[in-house]
Formats: sequence, C-alpha cells, structure tokens
Amino acid sequence: MKKDSNDYVIRVLDSPLKVNAAEWNSLLAAQSPGEAANPFMRHEYLAALHESGSATPQTGWTPRFVTLWKGNTLAGACALYLKEHSYGEYVFDHAWANAYQQHGLPYYPKAVAAVPFTPVPGARLLARSPAERALLVKAIVAWCTEEELSSLHLLFTADEDVAACNEAGLMLRHTVQFHWTGPPGGYRDFDGFLMSLSQEKRKKIRQERRKVAEAGITFRWSMGKDISDADWDFFYRCYERTYYEHGNAPYLSRDFFQRMQDTMPENWLLFVAEHNADGRRRPIATSLIAVSADTTWAGGQFDAQNQRRVAYGRYWGALARVDCLHFEACYYQPLQWCIEHGYQRFEGGAQGEHKMARALLPVKTTSAHWLAHPAFADAVERFLEREGASIENYMEDLERRSPFKAPPPNK
Repeated sequence: MKKDSNDYVIRVLDSPLKVNAAEWNSLLAAQSPGEAANPFMRHEYLAALHESGSATPQTGWTPRFVTLWKGNTLAGACALYLKEHSYGEYVFDHAWANAYQQHGLPYYPKAVAAVPFTPVPGARLLARSPAERALLVKAIVAWCTEEELSSLHLLFTADEDVAACNEAGLMLRHTVQFHWTGPPGGYRDFDGFLMSLSQEKRKKIRQERRKVAEAGITFRWSMGKDISDADWDFFYRCYERTYYEHGNAPYLSRDFFQRMQDTMPENWLLFVAEHNADGRRRPIATSLIAVSADTTWAGGQFDAQNQRRVAYGRYWGALARVDCLHFEACYYQPLQWCIEHGYQRFEGGAQGEHKMARALLPVKTTSAHWLAHPAFADAVERFLEREGASIENYMEDLERRSPFKAPPPNK
C-alpha cells in the first residue's frame, strides 16, 4: 500500500480475486461506452483466466493488479502481469529481449498490462476521470521502477489510455488488425453486403461459400444459455485438436470455458458446422464468437435490445478438412449473423492480411512502452520511429487494395 500526495491510495494485489468483482465491473462501466461493453475486461473473464489455471504464475502470467483508491471508492485499476516470456501477447518484442541478452542484461521479468491471450483492443487503465487515469499510469511506472523491472508494456490500448501514456512519456507502437464495419443503417442482408464489394471479391466469396455447401456442410448457431453442455464440450474438442495439430498445447483450459458458460453466457455465440451424409448430420467444426452485451439482464435471459453491437472472432477448431471451411466458419457465418442482428462491427483478431479479401479492413492498434534502461529506451524509440513510418506506408498500401467498389468519380 502506498499513499499518493493527492490522498489517493495505491494497492498492488497478487490476484484478480482480491479485487471485488462488483467494484471492478462498476469501474469498467464508467469508461467510455465502447470500452465499457468490452467483455474481455470484465472481472469474470480475468478471474476465469486465473482460477482455471490458464493465466497464472505457472504459465508465466503472475498477476499484480494495480488499484487506485479514493477513500473507499475504487477510482482506478489495471490488470498487470509480471512475465518471464513474451508468449500470448501478440505484440512482439522478442528482438528487444534478445538485444538485452546480448548485452548481458535481464529483460525478464517485465510488466505487461493486457488481457492474456486476447489481442482485442480495449481499456487497460480503468479510471473515473482523465486525471485519475494519468495518476494511475504514473503509479504503475513508479512501481515498476521500485521493483527494478526492465520494462512496462500496455498492449492494444484504448484511445484514452494512449493519451495518458503519451502524456506520461511512454513510447507508442502501432500494429495492424482487420475489422469489418457496417455502414450506417446496416445492410439489407448478406447479398446486399456482397453487392458493396468489387466484382472480383464478390465472386470469390460466393465460390468459397459454394464449395462448403457442396461438400454437404450446413451451420447452426446458438447463443448464451442456449449453448448446450454438449456443444461446449464439442467446441473444446475442436479447439484443443487444432492447437495440437500445430504443435502447441492450447492456451486456455476446458475449465476456463466452463467458467465462461457459467458466469458470462450472454457474451458467447457458437457456430457449429455439420456434415450431412446419408441423412445424418455429424458435427465437424466450431467457431466461438464473443459479443459485447449489456451486463444487466433479467431472469438469466439475454436482452438483445441492450447489447453493444460488436462481435469478436475468437476461437475455432475442426475435426475434418473441408476446402474453405475456415473462411465460412470464421468470417462468412459471423458476418451474416452480424448483418442479420444489427451488429456494427466484427473484429477479426490479430494479423491476417487475407482477411481483407473478406471485407475486413485494416485498423491501426496502439501499445505503449516504458523501458527502464535509458540507452535501450533511446534505441527502441528510434526503432519505433522507423517502424511507425513502415506501418503508415503499409496502411496506405492496404487502403489502395480495398475490396469495396470504387466510388463513382465526382462530376
């Protein structure tokens, strides 16, 4: 515990479970509307990562949740982790770690403010005012200095965080994701969406969807408490197998998804691909989508009128190989669902230039970084200037390759 000069008290806690869930979620709800609806910053999500053993000291994520108190009111909070590696972050600093090692300096442990394994932009510095957000980031940097950590990294930050970090002197780094955004008023239907694309892209999507349909694959979806226990089990079987096929153990345990089913069912949408053969339907693949939803719902029923209309592509897996099945399960089915249900944005996750052909456009995301070592901080700052220029050029190149129809020339 440490008292700030403005009578704020800083407490650093070694578990998300030591933060009252209602107080954390109340603080999250006080953020700007887009950030308040982010399901990945809910206490239930962060607690599930910890309690399920998915993000713990044993997996390289040691929680140090920084909280800022004004009397008995939680005025600010940050989900901070000490890391002994750089896996599960999606903002890559392996070159920085190697440079430290080459000079005989320790890079780990470092401090990371992020949602483990979840490259979704959102608020990292929860605060009730800009002044308290500024105070929170300064307190975090001071704590990292006292702990003699090499560095602090706030990943996939919200605009308010970027402003506070920039004011505090942190270095900003940009990466590119691919998001789909519907027009004002939405599309009439999926065909209406396709008609907004260039002929080449429209033809390609129809061909890919036709291949899946001709292979005898159909889809069904369920949401919230309508997702059955059997479907959750089947989803995890697919998810786990896909990780192992790529030579890795899955980041998230079955217990984590059980906790999602138990504590945040309203935030999940599941697509199941079924193969129709000999009059029988056999499930062969799944795609699990997160949705931002209002957290107040009566009688355990999801209130579709109160949701924040953003969907997030998250997890997928398959037990059989079918040409173009991944595109159908992870892009076309979710996009069709978003159009039919009035969702305005679908975030496709980290990396993946191929997503542009599916009408997910480039979006610049931002992280903020502080390095304790002055010489390395100077070197990284110069690197980020060069990298930033490259990102701008890359964005301009991507924008020239838009899959949408070119607007008519001005008369």
